[in-house]
Amino acid sequence: MAKRIGNNKKRFVINYENMFPELQEAFMEKYPHGYADYMGDIFKVDKPDGTFFHVVSLETEDAVYLVRIKVHTDDIDEMEKNLFNDGADDDEPEGGDEGFPAEDGDFAGAPDDETEE
Repeated sequence: MAKRIGNNKKRFVINYENMFPELQEAFMEKYPHGYADYMGDIFKVDKPDGTFFHVVSLETEDAVYLVRIKVHTDDIDEMEKNLFNDGADDDEPEGGDEGFPAEDGDFAGAPDDETEE
């Protein structure tokens, strides 16, 4: 999909995975650490059917490319799960004995804690 704009440059929409080598090189120059560090450069494009996709802009000498990228957005259920996870590991038995010796013999050298009445 190409479209001429006011400065006579063509505009293209291209998937990140389908960039040709010269465009990959230009992308690496503009986003040396990846596009996640440039959140202000990511924008959402709405399609006529109500769906959307995210892109970053990449301009070359003769064209402007809107590079489609994958953006993960959290849903409320996933956020709640991560925020309110109690940290318990499913592999560990319940009972709360973590950090305690397994047997009374492990206390052999400890002083008695008996009180006299």
